[in-house]
Amino acid sequence: MTRIFPFLAWFRGYNLEKLRSDGLSGLTVALVLIPQSMAYAQLAGLPPYYGLYASFLPPMMASLFGSSRQLATGPVAVVSLMTSASLEPLATAGGEAYIAYAIVLALTVGIFQLSLGILRLGVVVNFLSHPVVNGFTNAAALIIASSQLSKLFGVHVDKAEHHYETILRVCQAAIHYTHWQTLFMGALAFGIMYGLKRISPKIPNVLVAVAVTTLISYFMGFEHNMKADVSAITHPDIAQLIHDFNRATDDIRVFGEKRTEVTAALEMAQKSGDAFAVIDIRHDLAVIGAEIDQAKHESHVCRTLLRESLFSGIQEADGTFRFVPKETAEGKGDGRIWRINVGNRPIQADQILMTGGGAVVGMVPKGLPALTLPKLDIKTFIQLFPYAAIISLLGFMEAISIAKAMAAKTGQRLDPNQELIGQGLANILGSVTKSYPTSGSFSRSAVNLQAGAVSGLSSVFTSLAVVIMLMFLTPLLYHLPQAVLAAVIMMAVIGLVNVSGFIHAWRAQWYDGAISILSFVCTLAFAPHLDKGIMIGVLLSLLVFLYKSMRPTVVSLSRHEDQAFRSSFAHQLAECRYVDLVRFDGPLFFANASYLEDKINERLMTKTDLRRIVIVANGISDMDASGEETLSLLIDRVRSAGVDISFSGVNEVLMAVLKRTHLLEQIGENHIFPTMEQAICMVHEHAHQGADEKDCPLTTVCRIAYDAEI
Repeated sequence: MTRIFPFLAWFRGYNLEKLRSDGLSGLTVALVLIPQSMAYAQLAGLPPYYGLYASFLPPMMASLFGSSRQLATGPVAVVSLMTSASLEPLATAGGEAYIAYAIVLALTVGIFQLSLGILRLGVVVNFLSHPVVNGFTNAAALIIASSQLSKLFGVHVDKAEHHYETILRVCQAAIHYTHWQTLFMGALAFGIMYGLKRISPKIPNVLVAVAVTTLISYFMGFEHNMKADVSAITHPDIAQLIHDFNRATDDIRVFGEKRTEVTAALEMAQKSGDAFAVIDIRHDLAVIGAEIDQAKHESHVCRTLLRESLFSGIQEADGTFRFVPKETAEGKGDGRIWRINVGNRPIQADQILMTGGGAVVGMVPKGLPALTLPKLDIKTFIQLFPYAAIISLLGFMEAISIAKAMAAKTGQRLDPNQELIGQGLANILGSVTKSYPTSGSFSRSAVNLQAGAVSGLSSVFTSLAVVIMLMFLTPLLYHLPQAVLAAVIMMAVIGLVNVSGFIHAWRAQWYDGAISILSFVCTLAFAPHLDKGIMIGVLLSLLVFLYKSMRPTVVSLSRHEDQAFRSSFAHQLAECRYVDLVRFDGPLFFANASYLEDKINERLMTKTDLRRIVIVANGISDMDASGEETLSLLIDRVRSAGVDISFSGVNEVLMAVLKRTHLLEQIGENHIFPTMEQAICMVHEHAHQGADEKDCPLTTVCRIAYDAEI
């Protein structure tokens, strides 16, 4: 029963004291999770309250069906960024279609993770090597932090094709249009979180920063919006800009609907096999695509000009409010800098939203989201599956690494496949409550462990706390400044930066360090298309693996000072003229069999006095048909050249292949030795008959000549 329902094991020896510890730790995690989840939802391109939707069911399900008792599941930075990067090409961030895609993505991620867990294929995660993950994580931390700069400075810009181009736009806008009250709120939140973390880490610094800044926002009237008619804006170009913007926005919608119809017609033509119709429709699609691009460009230009227009508000004697360009106000304004709030939808000329303050979270719907099954059709599933696979593997790697670190401290048993099942069910059932993809959080798991969590009931208490927030306390979140959420995100991702990881990978193997650096650079360069950076890293890792498999280490051995046989080249040892002790490291299969053959042939050509070759097979873990065929031909070729060949350290797997293929009879059982020492003892005397070698490097330590001179 505990294999199917792991949470049943929690209650062995459970008592009121442990219940109290779990309740306290669960509440502590909730105090961190509530503001963090809203910030991460914003990072994912969703309304902030969707972070709360992702925080009440997934933590509970992951703990009930996972194997870790302290892992805190919920929205996390990297998965949120990946969600945004995956969905932005498909729909406009924050729109209804975008939200629907995010929920379906959570379902797809959950199905993928659950399938891996049930089939016990958790080893698939090994395709993401540590150097690749390190490079990606460091790049993601920079991308996440820089993506919040616009909210921190209170400026709005359109996203460019590449992330670095968007950041350049933000910096240019910040030079002229920074909203100083917004920047103050973000800086204050930074100061509170950093200060409390240094003074007393046990205090929930994120919650304190959110509470303080929300109160300040409420009492100072941080948000200050007003609806105005276009006639109230005394600017000669505003009316025309709004007209042009609305026309371009409508064109995008109309052409988008037309593209959908033409795409459906293309599918019908392809099914019918009408080649000429397919060509015509593809031409029409190309024309529509060009028209959409043109409309998007016009919309971007108009939106930028509208955003860059700054106004001062002047109240007339009759009580009406008029907006004049800031440079012409001459000190007559109300002291605020007013801007036109421009999004992706047409602007109503008689209901223009003017903002004279900072951005806040706003209205959070009260109550729990309705339980609905996401509509998952085959076309959407295929479209989202590549992104879901990457998010699944990345999210699971993050979760399992955290869980392993905590299991090492608590001594509990950890089952990666069961953890996949828990994470999969969390995402599947979370999608029913409008959650986007979630994973295990390092920071919140650490808080959970430090607070004394004994079992997964702590996550159940966390979920209950979020439910109470959604049911009764959402009005408290209205005045929370979005700049503070940006500060929360930036503070959280500082821990993802790990420069020492590059150095460590380089010291282990230079190519691992190079892969880590290239993954980092490519992820930054291709952002927001983060999947490309990961794919390049994985491809490089596989190429290195294939190269090493095709060219394994083949070395000649000699006696070292410690009496062990070691590489003569690496340790500058002399080699025996008559016996070559050759070690092959790796399985002998189709990709590297010819490489062993080439190395043996090189020795036959360069060592004219060679009489015996001993293949040290300790490192040959397996052999396929190609390897066996090559070995058979090699034995015949070596012996026909007048040189005998033997083997040492043949394991059970290799011996079984030799017996099944009758290669053992060809080699001769008297030519196979259990150890290198026995092989040398048996072949040395016969190979050195009539030889003039005074000291044999296989029995005596002999350095090469130039080393002795040094």
